[in-house]
Amino acid sequence: MTLAISRNVTIPDSEIEISAVRSQGSGGQNVNKVASAIHLRFDITASSLPERYRQRLLKLSDKRINKDGVVIIKAQRYRDQERNRQDALDRLQRLIARVLAKPKKRIPTKPTKASNRRRLDSKTRRGRQKALRRRVEE
Repeated sequence: MTLAISRNVTIPDSEIEISAVRSQGSGGQNVNKVASAIHLRFDITASSLPERYRQRLLKLSDKRINKDGVVIIKAQRYRDQERNRQDALDRLQRLIARVLAKPKKRIPTKPTKASNRRRLDSKTRRGRQKALRRRVEE
């Protein structure tokens, strides 16, 4: 079984470590007995992902990726383990799919003459307003 990211990028299940833990928070009698939350761990550096995806994932500023390059996702949205497992896998899939899209290159542009004029006028007005607050010299 594999996790499909795109048509040609998949992750084998052997690279994804899933463990069941107890959920946090309130939940009645069920919460202390059943390990329904899921901890998913995925090591980016040891994965079979293409190199450019690994590099983009490691550069990503995401709190779920620790400094060792391991993605840690805790899924506890649902009451049953299987739905939380699927939720964790979906979240990993979305995280990796996010780096597949190439970021658009920014084309630097100059401000228009009118916007420059408006900016300078607003600065002048603000300066005059502040000048009126100064102490009056006799």
